[in-house]
Amino acid sequence: MKIIKKNLKKQELTVKIENFDDLWIISQLISTNDLIKGKTERKIKIGENTDRNPKVVRKQFFLAIKVEKTELLEAGLKVLGIIVDSPDEIPRGEHHSFNLELNSIITIVKEQWFKYQLEKITDATKSTPQKILLVIFDREEALFAKLKGKGFELIGKIKGNVQKKEKKHVSKNDFNIELSKKILEYEKKFNHIILASPGFWKENLMKILPESIKKKIVQASISQASESAINEVLKRPELQKVLDKNRIAKETKLLDKLLLNISKGTACYGLKEVEEKTSIGAVRDIIISYSFLQKSKNNNYEKIEKVLLTCEQMDGKVHVINSENVEKTLNSLTGIAGILRWKNQ
Repeated sequence: MKIIKKNLKKQELTVKIENFDDLWIISQLISTNDLIKGKTERKIKIGENTDRNPKVVRKQFFLAIKVEKTELLEAGLKVLGIIVDSPDEIPRGEHHSFNLELNSIITIVKEQWFKYQLEKITDATKSTPQKILLVIFDREEALFAKLKGKGFELIGKIKGNVQKKEKKHVSKNDFNIELSKKILEYEKKFNHIILASPGFWKENLMKILPESIKKKIVQASISQASESAINEVLKRPELQKVLDKNRIAKETKLLDKLLLNISKGTACYGLKEVEEKTSIGAVRDIIISYSFLQKSKNNNYEKIEKVLLTCEQMDGKVHVINSENVEKTLNSLTGIAGILRWKNQ
């Protein structure tokens, strides 16, 4: 992620989305009633209202919307809201959605930016993109590509020696063996590998790959082994699973720390207790689940927001948890907890 402009006096932050992980981060940071500003496309009618067949065209406009909800999709992030600022051609008060993807530039305006939110943005600008190898293949051809912030780069291609015999295809040599050797040549340079193929070819390949690299692998299904299939993989949920791995490890470590402190009597959980302990400066870290935070927007969001802000004002830290299993455990503890600076009395 790249910070284009920061004006915290006006609570405005303009950022450029540079990789797929940025979309997930932005989806967590945008809240209901935030303002989103940026260039976007919208259909407009050309001609008079009395025209029987008015021409409809898509044009780019600079709009601002008041956010109602966000949807993280395979192809990007959809931000829906009500238009609050627009050119004369676009009526205010109508619904509109920003479809954010790689290279999108948007301005986010909040009533109050929290430290943990700004830290997430800062961390995203410093983080090194994960090294991910894409292997697109079938029984006779394989493409190798490395994921880049703005897409992919094709780095290799191999073909097997296949002949037809009646109605069956017979390999003159074992293409899977050749393919596994090539993967082993590449794998040392990558943290993660996505194996994508039609049918059961990936499962067959997995049988002969060494156990040492299987932990790096995520499998995905595609319609055909071609360069266009690389774009298909980039939109699939398996890529997000790869990007989630490091985040899950960090969040698991944080949960383990919380559970250890609970056993020692140096933690609290439940909104009422966390609020009480935070108000006297006893909370060093607040750990809150993303789903708990989202649900609170229909009920006591202002109270939770005040607790988080108080924690930060007293040099505490706020951690929002989103990985499935960690969030499930945290939600069983009411969805919000705090690690204390001293033992609970």
